[in-house]
Amino acid sequence: MTDDCVIRAVRGDEWEKVKELRLAALRDPAAAVAFLETEENALSQEDAYWQQRAAGAAEGRGARQFIAEAGDGSWVGSVTVLIEAKGGTDFFGEVIEQQQGHVVGVFVRPEQRGSGLVERLFDAALEWSWSLEAPVTERVRLFVHEENARAEAFYRRYGFGASGVVVPLETGAKDREYVVVRPAGGVA
Repeated sequence: MTDDCVIRAVRGDEWEKVKELRLAALRDPAAAVAFLETEENALSQEDAYWQQRAAGAAEGRGARQFIAEAGDGSWVGSVTVLIEAKGGTDFFGEVIEQQQGHVVGVFVRPEQRGSGLVERLFDAALEWSWSLEAPVTERVRLFVHEENARAEAFYRRYGFGASGVVVPLETGAKDREYVVVRPAGGVA
């Protein structure tokens, strides 16, 4: 039940829980199409990596990770939003067209799926993104794998629309990510 969950930003000292939830996400059967990282890669990271990751997602204006914390203290979901500056480049090497948030790392444990928890996580992430002082975030975007129909359906229901941009992945000619966007304060 999502009613007992608190949605909040991670704290910098919670790196062990950040790591545990990320590994759970990468072990999920949908991970192969939902994440650009493998469990093997994540397991190879030193503690310092996870400490920096948690600190970076807890402070400042560049990124924020939101988690759903159950009444027993366990983490049952997460979403991260990165702030991308106009004129910079994204992790595919493409030029960023406008100031925007970029949603990554969306994960809800299987037993919580369909409960409304992902909507609450997105509400917190987008509210934070749009609350930043100048330069104002003009839109939020995310990439969705062409074979991740469940995620694509949620993003559409949540107000994201096709941008017309398709990113081919290095893993194969038929392996693509679609870029979907939601303008600040509106629906695409």
